[in-house]
Amino acid sequence: MGALKLDGGLATKAADNKKVGTPNGEFAMTEADFKAIARMLYEDAGIFLAETKSTFVYSRLSKRLRVHGLNSFAEYCELVGNKNNTEERMAMLAALTTNVTHFFRENHHFEHLKSTFLPPLLDAAKRGGRVRIWSAGCSIGHEPYSIAMTILSMLPDAGRYDVRILASDIDPNVVATGRAGVYGESALASIPAEMRRKFFRSAGGRSRDGEAEFEVVDAMRSIVAFRELNLNGSWPMKGQFDAIFCRNVTIYFDQKTREKVWERFCEKLRAGGYLYVGHSERLSGPALSAMAYDANTSYRKKG
Repeated sequence: MGALKLDGGLATKAADNKKVGTPNGEFAMTEADFKAIARMLYEDAGIFLAETKSTFVYSRLSKRLRVHGLNSFAEYCELVGNKNNTEERMAMLAALTTNVTHFFRENHHFEHLKSTFLPPLLDAAKRGGRVRIWSAGCSIGHEPYSIAMTILSMLPDAGRYDVRILASDIDPNVVATGRAGVYGESALASIPAEMRRKFFRSAGGRSRDGEAEFEVVDAMRSIVAFRELNLNGSWPMKGQFDAIFCRNVTIYFDQKTREKVWERFCEKLRAGGYLYVGHSERLSGPALSAMAYDANTSYRKKG
């Protein structure tokens, strides 16, 4: 990804004041505005914006300008540049974060859980053992609930044991959606029919699109906990995880940030634990010395 170089030489004043391409010209946006927004996104979340993303930024943030009655992106940059305005800063982050997800996405990871990884863990849980799985970058909850369905299909009373899934994301809006656990009928299309019947019930309402809504059952809620967490900030969790899912998240980071996150994941995994990454991601940096590539974008911690 051609990332914006935020720490390079100073651009000329004329270049910074140059207008960038916008869809309809409703709001003025200069290269300086784009760079300021990109810099704040990097500072807050470690995410790089490519130089070609000006139209994306314009379309995603125009709504925020309308909400505040602003006339230009320069005014918006002044608004979010105030670090005391954490609410709008988070709204900007949420608007610029793409959340593409569905239940059982990249299903080979869940097949690996079911066939290889979970059986000995769940047997140990029935004897008093501890099972911890982390869905890092959980978006609106499809991934952690897919993990939960996999576990509950093997151990229906998992909630009675020390089996827990941590679901975290930097965006408070998607965390709230995941915690609510309510989805339109079309969102359940990728879930096998038997699982849909077992793990979802009617929520009694309809979505904005007129779809019937369904909510996760209590057995799912009992083993999944949602939390706001910045992967480039502090991690307050104690103890290690048996498995970590972080798929299609680090593609938005630069190489240095990506390798640091991999290294921290490695430290949070127990020996023999698994890290599941996205189809276009590959581990690099210090973490490689402690992790062994297993198969299908899965890495096992050595030891």
